[in-house]
Formats: sequence, structure tokens, C-alpha cells
Amino acid sequence: MTDRSKKVPLLLWPFWAIWRLVLLIIEFTGRLVGAILGLVLMLAGVILCFTIVGLIVGIPLVIFGFLLTIRSLF
Repeated sequence: MTDRSKKVPLLLWPFWAIWRLVLLIIEFTGRLVGAILGLVLMLAGVILCFTIVGLIVGIPLVIFGFLLTIRSLF
């Protein structure tokens, strides 16, 4: 038997790290609070996207909120 460790390819590492962060938040806060927090983060990201400077922070915030909400629901 061979021991196969889970190795994440270098190009996929940022997505894997974000997903692990989402899982950590869900474990600590619970599903309902995680879903509410995800919706709030998406709303804040959309509001930030109305300004040109806010796009830099707003788009990742919307993505992070979406991932958090999806993970809470399923």
C-alpha cells in the first residue's frame, strides 16, 4: 500500500486556500450565521463595486461572500 498525501497543484493553491478558509469559518460560526455573513459580505462587495477604487476590494469580497453562502447551504 502506498501512502498518498493530498498535494494541491501550485496554480490551484489560492482557490484551495480560500475554500479551506470558508470551511474554517463555517465550522466556527455554524451554517445559519455563515449564510447570513456571506450575504452581508456580498452586499458590502456590491456596494464597494459602485466606486472605481472599491472594485479592487469589492470583487473579491463578493466572491468570498458567494462561496461562504454556497458552502453554508450545502
